[in-house]
Amino acid sequence: MDSRPEIARAAAEAAARQSYGKLVAWLAARTRDVAAAEDALADAFAAALERWPRTGVPEKPEAWLLAVARRRRVDAVRRRLTSEAGRDHLKLIAEEAEARMTDEDLPDERLRLMFACAHPAIEPGVRAPLILQTILGFDAATIASAFLLSPATMGQRLVRAKGRIRETGIPFRVPERTELGERLDAVLEAIYAAFAEGWSDPAGTETRRRNLATEGIWLGRLVASLLPDEPEALGLLSLMLFAEARRAARRDPAGDYVPLAEQDHALWDHALADEAEALLGRAAAMGAIGRYQLEAAVQSAHVARRLSGRTDWMAIRELYDALFSIAASPVVAINRAVAIAETEGAVAGLAALYVLGDDRRLDGYQPYWAARAGLLARLGQQSQAVEAYDRAIGLERDPAVRRFLQARRTALIQ
Repeated sequence: MDSRPEIARAAAEAAARQSYGKLVAWLAARTRDVAAAEDALADAFAAALERWPRTGVPEKPEAWLLAVARRRRVDAVRRRLTSEAGRDHLKLIAEEAEARMTDEDLPDERLRLMFACAHPAIEPGVRAPLILQTILGFDAATIASAFLLSPATMGQRLVRAKGRIRETGIPFRVPERTELGERLDAVLEAIYAAFAEGWSDPAGTETRRRNLATEGIWLGRLVASLLPDEPEALGLLSLMLFAEARRAARRDPAGDYVPLAEQDHALWDHALADEAEALLGRAAAMGAIGRYQLEAAVQSAHVARRLSGRTDWMAIRELYDALFSIAASPVVAINRAVAIAETEGAVAGLAALYVLGDDRRLDGYQPYWAARAGLLARLGQQSQAVEAYDRAIGLERDPAVRRFLQARRTALIQ
């Protein structure tokens, strides 16, 4: 053990990063009370931050946290339940708490929890956010940002969904193949949202994101290994690996943002790119094309520049046309507009963007304003381009991307 406070804090953060979802899933698997599991684990982490600086970091932090969380859960049940059925339930939990638990004894229930969160009894729009919170520990504000909703609205939806799991007794299990369909879509959406949130922090400097890109890939590998014949599971993993392969090229040595078209492909991870290509090929051979396979194919077309030396914008435009036909989201529409601009000119691209103007969700979406600014600048519409850049700069959280946008804006007015 080491009692230095900074070591204790680092150990608590590491345990949260590595084990949050695993511990919540285990705690909730028997009672199906996700909110109570989260509360108990939050108390355990608070206890760790209070005790570890004084007593030292335990040899097995995960097991220590689980033991404390289970005691908190027993205390909560004792306070809440007084009926005979409640006493039986309390006895069951107490017996569990008395059992010796090691890291090796703790089964990984995360996949089962993900499918419980994606159950048809849960409102469709909250399934993916619920998975993000229970498995990865996202707070409501972070999830709301990813799904373009207010934190208050997202918080209320998450509370209702957890209550639904408890009240209806939704089982924690991987569904049969005949049940997969819609629930697999929700699981994959949550994994991709987790990856995307971590991907937006390339330096891994924000503690609250806790290396989410890596964890998203881990979850993607887990689902793909469990469901090797599901082409969309393979497609999602391929998509994430294509993106991850470019990580080292996203910033220059000074830490400044480098857009995809200007990245040095020698810095890309070619082994990851090759793995992504192989996964995409396996998925395509199954003959059931879906959203994630098409998005992975777009990334494949970009990454092909490492071999051909050029970007095939016509292929990218065609892929976005296909993607837009099955997933007409604002994000897809923005990327499609950029591809249109590359193949048909800035006027056509800007026209495709203007079609989205009535979607109020875009008011606070930086990529829309950045794309609009770039196309307006290409057409010589300086004042409008500056205004769009100002909107994009104000919305951007990443300092490196903000500096990049500011440089583009400055170049317009000099």
